[in-house]
Amino acid sequence: MKNWLILHVHVFLSALRKFFSTPLSSLFNILVIGIALSLPAGMYVMLKNIQNLAEQKIASPQISLFLSMDTSKDDITRIDRQLKQHAAVGQARFVPREQALEQLKQTTGLEDVIGGLEHNPLPDAYIVHPKISDASALKTLKHELQRWPKIEHVQLDLDWVQKLEAILKFGLMAILILSMLLGFALVAVTFNTIRLQILTQREEIEVSRLIGATSAFIRRPFLYFGLLQGLLGGAAAWFIISISLYMLNSNLSQLTDLYSANFTLHLPSTEDQLALLLLSACLGWMGAWLSVSQHLWKIEPR
Repeated sequence: MKNWLILHVHVFLSALRKFFSTPLSSLFNILVIGIALSLPAGMYVMLKNIQNLAEQKIASPQISLFLSMDTSKDDITRIDRQLKQHAAVGQARFVPREQALEQLKQTTGLEDVIGGLEHNPLPDAYIVHPKISDASALKTLKHELQRWPKIEHVQLDLDWVQKLEAILKFGLMAILILSMLLGFALVAVTFNTIRLQILTQREEIEVSRLIGATSAFIRRPFLYFGLLQGLLGGAAAWFIISISLYMLNSNLSQLTDLYSANFTLHLPSTEDQLALLLLSACLGWMGAWLSVSQHLWKIEPR
């Protein structure tokens, strides 16, 4: 186990020395990978910030419960208790029919017409603010409330929730497609870099074959080089995104001050950052493996 670990450390250090042996070429490769990865990762960061802003600033969806005209005070007390005990209900405000009629007069400007009515046609109602925001869960809650006794009609304000979910799904799909395309670009960059290294070390690899070196032994340093290149490219992507967010926030503060708002663009969680580094390292490893696998059989000693 100790010898195996020493061998891998030695190979890793050897791959690291290759980076420093050609610093300019390595730097350009890392920058190309970093820029390619920063595009979908940056779009993902912006989408997450937009989602957080929407959840903070846009009012939560409301559910209006219209009670039957023959609802008694005991029924109202029972409904009020059920709403307060319901796990999916955040707040519930009772609107008496007299208050609803007065609000209708003030908002429509039809005081004379409404004042000429013989009786109040509006029912008592509840304005419910759910704790949930998922569209399917809200629909389930609506159907549940509709089955309660003395609930005549349930109206769900779901339009903005559905629009927001549609925009976010479209954005995620666009990011996924872009990530796949640029992921192929990362693999291609690593593939070409490893191909050039294999061509320069062709004679060394042939000699290693003659003295009994296995394919895994020959492949290992190139895989470490590809993995290291991808990992550094992922780190460069996060550096680019961090600098971009810092520059955007400096101008965003001036814009939010004009609207008396307070909003700042934030980097995603540590888990997302580690996921990008892991993904970039895996793509670099894949590009190296494909390149070595394709060229290794061509330099087999005859």
